[in-house]
Amino acid sequence: MQGVQRVPAGRPWASVVGYSRAIKRGPFIEVSGTSATTAEGHVVAPNDPYLQTKYILDQVVEALAELGATPHDVVRTRVYLTNITDWEAVGRAHGEVFSGIDPACSFVEIGALMLPELIVEVEATAIVGTQA
Repeated sequence: MQGVQRVPAGRPWASVVGYSRAIKRGPFIEVSGTSATTAEGHVVAPNDPYLQTKYILDQVVEALAELGATPHDVVRTRVYLTNITDWEAVGRAHGEVFSGIDPACSFVEIGALMLPELIVEVEATAIVGTQA
């Protein structure tokens, strides 16, 4: 599609599922649900909510950069947790990236993620090229 930029997901299951890590159309960027997995599909920091979130947010920031955005362009994040009691550790990592930017944010408990060692997943929405 013309005018659309994509960042490949780069995970073994991406071609089966048919998705991109992030997509930009016009000023809008959507970052897919991102988990703490490597390009080979291995889980980073199994069952550690803080370290998984740190890794995830590094991946999100990297995808944003590939599309010409920064964390300051993020207007919304969605955080999915398999155990809502992990919110403080996850929130601390989230705050290390977004404190002062303060996007709209949701923390939602879910039943499970794709691999049993995954306990957090993050989505983000950004808008670039507009003035406040």
